[in-house]
Amino acid sequence: MAHIPSHIFREYDIRGLAEEELTSPVMIAVGKAYGTFLTEKGIRKVPVGGDIRLSSKRIRRDVIEGLRSTGMDVIDIGTVMTPLFYWSLYHFGCDGGVMVTGSHNPKEFNGLKLALGKTTIFGEQIQEIRRIAEEGHFFVAERPGVLERADIGEEYVEMLCRKITLGPKKLKVVLDAGNGTAGLFMEKFFRRLGCDVLPLFAEPDGTFPNHHPDPTVRENLQTLTETVLREKADLGIGFDGDADRLGVVDDAGEMLLGDTLMALYWREILPKHPGATAIIEVKSSQALVEEVERLGGVPLFWKSGHSLIKAKMKEINALFAGEVSGHMFFADEFYGFDDSFYAAARLLRLLSFEERRLSEIVRTIPRYYSTAETRIPCPDDKKFHVVAAVREEALKTHEAITVDGVRILYPHGWGLLRASNTQPILVARCEGRTPSALREIEEDMHRRIVLGGGVPFEWTY
Repeated sequence: MAHIPSHIFREYDIRGLAEEELTSPVMIAVGKAYGTFLTEKGIRKVPVGGDIRLSSKRIRRDVIEGLRSTGMDVIDIGTVMTPLFYWSLYHFGCDGGVMVTGSHNPKEFNGLKLALGKTTIFGEQIQEIRRIAEEGHFFVAERPGVLERADIGEEYVEMLCRKITLGPKKLKVVLDAGNGTAGLFMEKFFRRLGCDVLPLFAEPDGTFPNHHPDPTVRENLQTLTETVLREKADLGIGFDGDADRLGVVDDAGEMLLGDTLMALYWREILPKHPGATAIIEVKSSQALVEEVERLGGVPLFWKSGHSLIKAKMKEINALFAGEVSGHMFFADEFYGFDDSFYAAARLLRLLSFEERRLSEIVRTIPRYYSTAETRIPCPDDKKFHVVAAVREEALKTHEAITVDGVRILYPHGWGLLRASNTQPILVARCEGRTPSALREIEEDMHRRIVLGGGVPFEWTY
């Protein structure tokens, strides 16, 4: 029986080094474990897709072998974007499925997102898959499940086009797939919407030869920014490797983070749904909180992590939420899962009815001074203790939001410390209303983190 490395079972997904940890025996065993998990819940049919990483085809094949050994019927939907996989659960009426993707991680990594119902599992349910895999108590079917193949890319694009109609202003858009799976569909979709499209790095290539496909890292948007400015485009949109996240550059070449985009989206949503609860990820700018309040919404701070936010949305029947990292979840006119194409189209719709350029609109949102998300190395067995120590000390003198780590509230800003759910790091971020307020908060947060047991570090911007 294969040795199952327990550390590949993370908070939101299964993830590890493709050739060293996600070996064929391990992935077949995980497929069997997941098939057993689904069988116990009466689920008999699942779609399986994969991104364009070099290892994805092999891992997809291994997982399918494991699933079918439990009698699970499998629809192999091939090489797809993660949002297309999410939509396949609705399209085929399935209550489980597997997406093989390394998301925005380095090219040598890969992983699995596992669904139950119409959303991905996380936390304890992923640990249940681990236990089944380690114990090897798999359901064994009398005959293997049926395998069929389906290409639903055209239906997916048609569905998106039915959901969005742009206004009278024709938009010129630069699109950067980063050689990820977005390149399979982006030109077709955005041209059908009626945009003038300038594609970059659209050829899918799992070696990611031009830049790493993470559109929240400024250096990855360099070519996108240069092209927007040179071509006098209305905006540029970058996609991550599996196209569930987006990054945006405005017409002036400024990078817009997810909390700025959320403020724009809420301007469209809240007037139609006055008094709605707005889930605010703890890393978000206070400007987003103030914009939601100005629009008559009710801010609710919540944890980082796409699975955790989607679960909270379902719990409170929320209309929309997002993450600073570019995951956007629309449930007002869409399915509630994170789809970068749909999120991009919602932004385009907003702009297509506006005389102002995107940079002009963005200037109407307060812009405070902040660090970037600063990542501080810290062992997994220590990181939560550091956060607990900082939280305990801070609450003696400050108000704080504690749903995910601690967001200490200062008179003119805030400082956040939380433990990553996926890596041996602490994540910190500060924001001040003025440069001097930011410096004071940075100094105080640095002092608290080091006193709490963290290593000295430099803030990133």
